[in-house]
Amino acid sequence: MVKKVLAVIGLIGLFVGAIPAFAEEDVMEITRNAGYTDVLEINKPKSSIIIDGTNGQILWNDNPDLPREPASISKMMTVFLVFDAIKEGKFTLDTKLTATENDQAISQLYAISNSKIVAGVEYPVRELLKMVTVPSSNVATVMLANAVSDNDAGAFVRSMNEKAEKIGMKQTTFYNCSGASAISFDGLYNPEGFDPAGSNTSSARDLATMVFYLVNDHPEVLEFTSQPTVTTMQGTPYEETFETYNYSVPGARYGAEGVDGLKTGSGPSSAFNYIATAKRGETRLIEVILGVGDWSDQDGEYYRHPFGNALLEKAFNEYEHQLILPKGRHTIDGKDIELTEDFYAVVRKGTEPTLAIQDDQLVLNGALEQAADTMPKLAIDYQEIERTKPLKEAEPPTLPETLGQAAAVMKKPFYLLAIVVAGLVFLLVSVLLPAKRASGNSRRKRSSFLTIVFRSIGILCLLSAAGFFLINILK
Repeated sequence: MVKKVLAVIGLIGLFVGAIPAFAEEDVMEITRNAGYTDVLEINKPKSSIIIDGTNGQILWNDNPDLPREPASISKMMTVFLVFDAIKEGKFTLDTKLTATENDQAISQLYAISNSKIVAGVEYPVRELLKMVTVPSSNVATVMLANAVSDNDAGAFVRSMNEKAEKIGMKQTTFYNCSGASAISFDGLYNPEGFDPAGSNTSSARDLATMVFYLVNDHPEVLEFTSQPTVTTMQGTPYEETFETYNYSVPGARYGAEGVDGLKTGSGPSSAFNYIATAKRGETRLIEVILGVGDWSDQDGEYYRHPFGNALLEKAFNEYEHQLILPKGRHTIDGKDIELTEDFYAVVRKGTEPTLAIQDDQLVLNGALEQAADTMPKLAIDYQEIERTKPLKEAEPPTLPETLGQAAAVMKKPFYLLAIVVAGLVFLLVSVLLPAKRASGNSRRKRSSFLTIVFRSIGILCLLSAAGFFLINILK
């Protein structure tokens, strides 16, 4: 009998153990359930990920470490280094860069995405950033990279790789500043020390990590990526208007609530890719969609957005930025602690987060995997409160202090006097009420029921007043 029971338990265990393999929804199913019923299996993303914008927890992933060519998404690392240079004081958004003959020649290469640049014209850094983030201008990217590196293209690409390593991008290698291989610039762009035919490589995880740090370090970047249409060099002979390729931005073809960036990229080897970041309430999410469709079908630039929108909607429905523990005093794991600031984190809706003390920090139990080990941990510093004596124990007040407190109590609460008066009235009434003669020939009288009630209430009022008075002068 025991053997049969053990056999049944074993079969149940095998069945339960197999369930997780089928429990995760497929991206196609998620997208169709979101209302995009015409998506085709052939256009399914090769890789995707969603992380939270506070700690970089992975909320969704599918092949996140698959090596891919990010194409023009690479330009966001150049943008990252431009904002770093601005923060360091190298130049400002209003600094004007004078276009060279080489820059003008690059702008006339129609095989790669571009904007019009005229030699001798001064272009503010702000306008060049618009050209990079919306129409994905390769010449504007090169001009900004040159401004950061003092015209040393090789040094700039090295700084891109150094930055990637610093923030935890472990599967990323940059060969150029824009995503278009150097060889496609017809000799007009040559980063020394790098294979001109080399293609930038990365992964969904790494690109999400890059955007996490970009948005947290330089949130002003979203001012450049959140508009469906931008006009550059407005009011000058060089004015141009561009529509975004990020069709998930509100106002665009697949506009989704809260999307405020970030960048698209496509090419023959990479197919169609994009990164979106969105914020609803206090919850910010970052998603990367790579390898949608095929370069032979240029409508792939539209196919990528239903997948991204559906995954964003799923993540927003399931997770939110919550206050885990407010600042102040708390008891965790039997230890009295004090937080000097509120503890927030993105957690699954409908769950009760639990906390623990670990390595002298307050940590969130059950936290999800983070996209990179460099990301801020789901933990907060605290100050331990030592119990040297009971909480209410203190030095007894001196006589002058006691008299002063008594005077203060006597002055302020009118209701204390009211309770005393009420008590005296009830006692007086109890005395005035007639008493009943005892049964038999006894001359003694006994109190009536009403007399007992009024007397009791009177005594209770006086005791309450006395207790309130003592508590207030001794606390």
